[in-house]
Amino acid sequence: MASENKAADAAKAAAGKAGGLLKEFKEFALKGNVMDMAVGVIVGAAFQNIVNALTNSFINPLIGLITGGAKTDENGNIIVSAGTWKIGGVEFTYGAFISAVVNFLIIALVLFLILKATNAALDLAKKKEEEASAAPPEPTKEEVLLTEIRDLLKEKNDK
Repeated sequence: MASENKAADAAKAAAGKAGGLLKEFKEFALKGNVMDMAVGVIVGAAFQNIVNALTNSFINPLIGLITGGAKTDENGNIIVSAGTWKIGGVEFTYGAFISAVVNFLIIALVLFLILKATNAALDLAKKKEEEASAAPPEPTKEEVLLTEIRDLLKEKNDK
């Protein structure tokens, strides 16, 4: 019988810990920071698609033209092939690397600008908050009257 009570107590304790863990996870997941991060990841993924489209549609053809990796077909259309060179029979493609670097630089620049704007907005909000908290509120009419009465009573008692 004692072992059954111990088992039941252990089961209750485990259920309580699981419930506490679930509650703690729920609080964590619903915090504003986690939700903001989730939105940021989704927007970042969408932005990466835009950058990839820009790179593949405009920048890669320019890289191909600059590196000599562009050829024309019989109709005169430009066909972009990656920039390559051969050393000892081994072919090195540098066009894809240049494309990846350009992708990274575009994304890094945009993120830098977004973070800079966000930090500026936060700094502005902090300054306004500090200014508001630094200035003491003006006394009310009642406080002014009570102060005058106190000062008059003090003068009367000092005489």
